[in-house]
Amino acid sequence: MTKWIAAMLAACSVACTSQVNAQATKLMLFGSEDHKTYLGCLNCSEYATDSVHNEYGDHGSQYATDSIFNRYGQYGSPYSNDSPCNQYANDPPVIVDGNGAFYGRLTLNAYHPQANKNEKLQGWLAGLCER
Repeated sequence: MTKWIAAMLAACSVACTSQVNAQATKLMLFGSEDHKTYLGCLNCSEYATDSVHNEYGDHGSQYATDSIFNRYGQYGSPYSNDSPCNQYANDPPVIVDGNGAFYGRLTLNAYHPQANKNEKLQGWLAGLCER
């Protein structure tokens, strides 16, 4: 029984550490043909100035030019090739961390070979694009 408890604690420790590390990794969106246009932090707090969840910031505003929330802009339009909301987009934003690790592309295009398939992220994106 003691070995079982120790094994469970070890497994929980690994899982909890993985979750903490995943939360601590800042995931950033970049768009445009050369992926040099910063579109904001995907997993930052709504209070972070560069968060896509900060509706008062440049990256979370529905009025900002380079915001995925701007339905009339290059990165939020359902018709733009650079938008995650275009189901046929060929060049949607990339998701990377500070070390340059690639996490796929933020897109509703289920057939894009680099689409991020995270269900929670896809659900959030679908809700965003329905507005």
